[in-house]
This record gives sequence, structure tokens and C-alpha cells, in this order.
Amino acid sequence: MDPIEQFYADRAEAQAAQDPMAAVCCVASYDGAQVQQRTLVLRDVEGELAIFINATSPKWATLQDAFSLTTWWPSVQVQYRMQGTTSLLDSKLVAESWQLRPDSPKRMDWFYHLQQPQSSRIEGRDTLLNAVAALPLPEPLIAPAEAQGLQLHFEKIERLDLNQSNGIHDRRVFVRQNDSWQMSTLVP
Repeated sequence: MDPIEQFYADRAEAQAAQDPMAAVCCVASYDGAQVQQRTLVLRDVEGELAIFINATSPKWATLQDAFSLTTWWPSVQVQYRMQGTTSLLDSKLVAESWQLRPDSPKRMDWFYHLQQPQSSRIEGRDTLLNAVAALPLPEPLIAPAEAQGLQLHFEKIERLDLNQSNGIHDRRVFVRQNDSWQMSTLVP
């Protein structure tokens, strides 16, 4: 079994079931002092999984080397835990994908660029909303330099399938060795 193919099949089933979690993942990273977890959109970019991040975010530096992510799809009762490394997405791909984003995230990227970095403190929500609404956006509207993307390269994938008729979960781990995956069954 190829765990990446299985991941895509499980995710397609969750998407068909209109699972609200099908598009997101929880990414964990370590900044040298503490573990941080964030919910991000997990994107498919040219057949590869990727995440998009603004480089002003504290998570940017911590995710450029290694990552751990979790997905949970209640509709199909499947969880994935995945670990690996990242590489920068080509800036052209980031720019093209950025154009597909909704207006609000585009404005926020420009807010980070022109006003304040992501995760910085601000006086209040009204201050933020007013500042974002008043942003002088460039014409044509393009991605700022801080809009970045990371391609995910998996080294370890664990799949937990809770949807078993006998009630005993199916838990398997896949470890990449050279160009192939080695699978082991784990006690759930």
C-alpha cells in the first residue's frame, strides 16, 4: 500500500462526504523553546501536498526544516499523523495559487507586508478591521514577497482507521526507506 495514494483516497472520500475537516491539517513545530500547533489549509499543488504561510509569521522559520502534521476526518473516521521535511515552493507557483485565494486572506497578506507582522499585538479587533479595510492595495493585485509556500516531503506516515466493524482500530505506520515505503502494523 502506498500511504500517499491512500491519503488522497481517504481525503477524497471525506471531501465527498462534505467533511469540514477535509481541507485542513494541524501542523506542529518546535521553535527551540516550545512546541507550537496551528491549523492550516493543506493544499494540493501540482500533485504534491503543500502549505502556504506568510513569512512574517513566527511559524515560518520553524517549518522550513521539519514538520509534523495531523489530519482528522470524522466523516470517514480516519486520522493521519505525518512527519517529514519541507522545501520552498517555486515563487511562480505561489504567485499563481495566491490569485485563487479569497479577498480577505489576500488583504491580510498585504496587511502583514504594509502594517504589522502576523501574530503581533494590535489595539483591538475594530482597529484591525479598520486598518485592513483602509489598506492601499497595489494594482494589479499580486502576492507580496512574504507570501510563501512549502512543499511537504513525507518520511513517516501513520494511518489510524477507527471505522472497523469489530471495534478494533486499524493502525499502520509507513516509513520511507530510499524510494519505497516500509509498512508495520501497530497495536492501536
